[in-house]
Amino acid sequence: MADLIIRSSAIHAAGCYTLSPIRKGAIVVEYDGPRVAKSVADERYSARPVTYLFGLEGTDTVIDGFSAAMFINHCCDPNCESEEEDGRVFIRAVRNIKAGEELTYMYNLYDSDDDDEQPCFCGSPKCRKTMFSDAEVRRRKRLAAKK
Repeated sequence: MADLIIRSSAIHAAGCYTLSPIRKGAIVVEYDGPRVAKSVADERYSARPVTYLFGLEGTDTVIDGFSAAMFINHCCDPNCESEEEDGRVFIRAVRNIKAGEELTYMYNLYDSDDDDEQPCFCGSPKCRKTMFSDAEVRRRKRLAAKK
């Protein structure tokens, strides 16, 4: 795994940076922490504007982030991606990353039952203006059209 540091970020308060170069395809870090039911996490964090939850595909379980990975910010033109394998989530480099670069990946948020928007502030020329997944954006458009 890479040598990482947490420091100020122009994207969002704090970010995760690499201290050494990372090769394309390398696992950067594991997104780890306690596994809890989504309903438990929803209750636990109902009054908090920021959470570090990562939904496990096809389950009602989320990882309550507790590692350097929780500081990796969303970007619409990321240098990493998340990858799930046997209930574990890894952050993998999608290109060569230079020492000192902030690590980013697309959050692809989904399954939001509230009307809250999830704006993106990544600053990339490719910015989509949202942290929602493309599927969630389409779902929300369909729901809005029905209203």
